[in-house]
Amino acid sequence: MTNSEYIDRTVAFVKETLQGAEGGHDWFHIHRVFVNAGKIAVGEDVDSLVVSLAALLHDIADAKFHDGDETIGPELARTFMGSMALDQDVSDHVVKIIENISFKNSLSTEGNHFNSLELQVVQDADRLDAIGAIGIARAFNYGGFKNREIYNPDIAPNPNMTKEEYKKTQAPTINHFYEKLLLLKDKMNTDTGRKLAEQRHQYMLDYLEQFYTEWHPDTRTSVRESRETGL
Repeated sequence: MTNSEYIDRTVAFVKETLQGAEGGHDWFHIHRVFVNAGKIAVGEDVDSLVVSLAALLHDIADAKFHDGDETIGPELARTFMGSMALDQDVSDHVVKIIENISFKNSLSTEGNHFNSLELQVVQDADRLDAIGAIGIARAFNYGGFKNREIYNPDIAPNPNMTKEEYKKTQAPTINHFYEKLLLLKDKMNTDTGRKLAEQRHQYMLDYLEQFYTEWHPDTRTSVRESRETGL
């Protein structure tokens, strides 16, 4: 089977598996990550098949939709790749990327146990989709899905959460900007990822300025002031 055939079969599998998925973690999210991973991979010395398959399979069973179980996604991906008789080294690499790609794992005191250029490329592509205009839409879509408040001035953001605190948080969606989204620019791994993140990061800052202006029409509350005070 050619690389193109592996990718085509994986696309079909992911589309079918994610039918009816929450809008921020559906096939369209996967496709954007897949496309951006391809762009970031240009100029990087990576295995393009590993990058492609990891981008396509990275959210095949996101733990937050499976009672926090982080083993389902990697095992589902491994089983699927086994059905294609994929090279074991490629399959193992893809599974390790899925196990280590998430933002919450970067909060673990144990740290990640695996790293590769392929992981860095796919991780940057995934993080790009969490910021900017699409990232804002995804954040509020998931917040609505979980019936969370949009914003509550009495609940200050906690940008220093542990992994377990992050997994359990029920904080308003605006807090998520300070607890994850605004942190991602400085967590990019590649030069291309960092360049692409700059404009999206600024867009989020501009959005927050507008949000606070509308929330507090009687005063001008800057993004910096809001981060410092929790307003």
